[in-house]
Amino acid sequence: MTKAFFCLLVFLAGIYAGIAIKKHKLFSKKKLRRQYLQFTGGYGPWSIGILKGPSPFELRNPDDIKNPVLTGENVTDMEALFVADPFLLVQKGHYFMFFEVMNRKTYKAAIGYATSMDAAHWKYGGIAVKETFHLSFPHVFQHEGSVYMVPESSDDWSVRLYKAVRFPDQWKYMGNLVSGYQYKDPVVFYYHDRWWMFVSTGKNDVLNLYFSEELMGEWRSHPMNPVVKFDRKRARSAGRIIKYHGKLFRMAQDASIRYGRQVLAYEIVKLSEKEFSEVVAGVGPVVTAGKEEWNRAGMHTVDLHETDGGWIAAVDGRKF
Repeated sequence: MTKAFFCLLVFLAGIYAGIAIKKHKLFSKKKLRRQYLQFTGGYGPWSIGILKGPSPFELRNPDDIKNPVLTGENVTDMEALFVADPFLLVQKGHYFMFFEVMNRKTYKAAIGYATSMDAAHWKYGGIAVKETFHLSFPHVFQHEGSVYMVPESSDDWSVRLYKAVRFPDQWKYMGNLVSGYQYKDPVVFYYHDRWWMFVSTGKNDVLNLYFSEELMGEWRSHPMNPVVKFDRKRARSAGRIIKYHGKLFRMAQDASIRYGRQVLAYEIVKLSEKEFSEVVAGVGPVVTAGKEEWNRAGMHTVDLHETDGGWIAAVDGRKF
């Protein structure tokens, strides 16, 4: 072995050791932070807030609402670490919110709910849906007088459908819409006589599209799948599909720099059984890191609803 070759080996070993130490320190910090939160009274990193605005792209903290409106501390029937992924339903002036409740002991989540008369003051109601595996992102919607929920159930390798048999606290599992992958954050909506579903797979960088004539019918894969590939800036859903000024918009998590950074909007230009295309809406982030403690590190869910006076959104914020 020549001296030059030996020096090269020592140099490469030093680089490898440096990378390994850096990764170990990063892993150790994350692990210690998680353990600290699990076994102390700390709550975090996520909590839930309410924003309002004249349009879905001009949201702000209302003067009459103190955010966050819900934290893990509000959960009374589970040792909760945090709450996140909020979705709203508004019925006859009553506000209902469904969200992920992370179990402090098991680090698996269930779906909780809360109610409000004014969207400012919320009362935690309890756990609405619980399984032996992790549930989150409880996308709720109404259809023909019934209320349905399609949460993320990636640990079950499926997209599961639930129906409220006694709204808002009792739900019945109706079956799987699709199975076979670890699907993340499914969003289901009805448009042009078809049911459509966006759902992510992979490491937040792949988005697939499915369609069906019936909600519990045969869901078919779109021929252009994956409709988003290797793009962490827009592949993972961040809220329901909205219609604004006659156009459809899809909310997407921007995880290009880090997970939970901000939400961007994409205008759906073409949507049919053969075609799909979208363009980024030139409005900037729909929500992003704020100046307050509860959302200073980022935001990754925004559920938008039109009201008589503008728009209201349930959002989550990350404090670290």
